[in-house]
Amino acid sequence: MRTRELGGTGMAITTVGFGSWAVGGPGLMGWGTQSDDESIAAIHHAITRGVNWIDTAAVYGFGHAEKVVGRALAALPPADRPLLFTKCGLVWDENGVESNDLTPESIRRECDASLRRLGVDHIDLYQIHDPDPDGPPIEESWGAVLDLVKEGKVRHAGVSNFDVDLLERCEAVGHVASLQPPLSLIDRDAAADVIPWCAAHGTGVIVYSPMASGLLSGTFTAERAAALPDDDWRSRSAQFRAPALERNLALQEALRPIARRYGVSVATIAIAWTTACPGVTAAIVGARTPGQVDGWQDASDLHLTADDLAEITTALHATGAGHGPIEAALS
Repeated sequence: MRTRELGGTGMAITTVGFGSWAVGGPGLMGWGTQSDDESIAAIHHAITRGVNWIDTAAVYGFGHAEKVVGRALAALPPADRPLLFTKCGLVWDENGVESNDLTPESIRRECDASLRRLGVDHIDLYQIHDPDPDGPPIEESWGAVLDLVKEGKVRHAGVSNFDVDLLERCEAVGHVASLQPPLSLIDRDAAADVIPWCAAHGTGVIVYSPMASGLLSGTFTAERAAALPDDDWRSRSAQFRAPALERNLALQEALRPIARRYGVSVATIAIAWTTACPGVTAAIVGARTPGQVDGWQDASDLHLTADDLAEITTALHATGAGHGPIEAALS
């Protein structure tokens, strides 16, 4: 699989990585019931196919995703284990109530807890999951993450869902190795500001939800949207309801002729569009089964042509799907 260096970290990562959000199962912002055995099989299959990094977070399934990832890693020979990225800053109580906590003390506790759940002695990339406008100054939180790097518990430090102002404030304290923003054909906002900022500052970018949480998978339908269970967060999202849903499904259909030309899935085209965006290092793609991995793995080696990208741009204008810049995303 094709690789790119993540910023200046020296880590050459495949341009698609395994995302474990759904591995956490049901719960706040969960994806519904999920088999741990299938999750582990999906992780192993992705690694077999060449994926060399996994992205997870403490809050996914309230620690459950990290435990499952840890089980998957433990079953592999050390030489075959992928790079491991996780996140901090979102915590929960005994009642499953989530909150932000970016105090240095909490960040340190979270790191130690993640190391235990994952069964490793260091984390390759440790990221602040979300900003907390009511928390301590971000400089204090970022300094705590950089201290973990100095101590060897973390190799590299990054952030997720930060705007340019927060990136600037963190960079003044110490280099931001990576940013993790959402980016898809439906959510293109990051292409307007934070991704160009990263390109100018030597910061790697790993984007999440490149298939718009399944809307651009090539298999999503209005009937499936209507049948989403209550414990699947998408059942409460405006993008999965009329009128946005109709526009999004029309965009999905517009990608189908391009997918047929290459003999790949619609999902592959959607993912390849994100990795074609200037400044993007790689994309996180989730999977709940080995078969789902096969549906997007070839995106790593697909190079969309200028004509392909122009066709996609035309489809965006025609369908009115999503939000954010269109041409600017590829300029």
